Amino acid sequence: MTEPFTVRIQVRGYETDSQGHLNQSVYLQHAEHARWALLQHGGIRQADLLAKGVGPVTLETTIRYRRELRAGDEVDVSCAFVWTEGKTFRIEQSVRKTDGTLAAEVTGVGGLMDLKERRLVTDPREYFRALASDPHAFGL
Repeated sequence: MTEPFTVRIQVRGYETDSQGHLNQSVYLQHAEHARWALLQHGGIRQADLLAKGVGPVTLETTIRYRRELRAGDEVDVSCAFVWTEGKTFRIEQSVRKTDGTLAAEVTGVGGLMDLKERRLVTDPREYFRALASDPHAFGL
């Protein structure tokens, strides 16, 4: 199995809460950043998706907080697609300090929406294969 795509992010002071911890909503932003970075890494731009009349949608997200993060911490946010049969796929992500400490796990269920029909496409893998310059980046 291929190692998941990873992007490094530094926790910024304005992202912390009154206790000095990374605010819970920012974990979602960091995970989203890693997902879009993976798309770009694999050769899929937002404009490419729109040109095909589709857009990624998040149907479910779960965050498991393991260790606190504070301003100045650097983290590696991973992202890996897990394909299933049908209209949806899973995305598994981890947020790790650079020393390897697991700070959070983010899992989600997503799909590709046909922007005209406002319904999930039948097989999102088809679109990823067709658009990606590197389908391997998406586990295809």
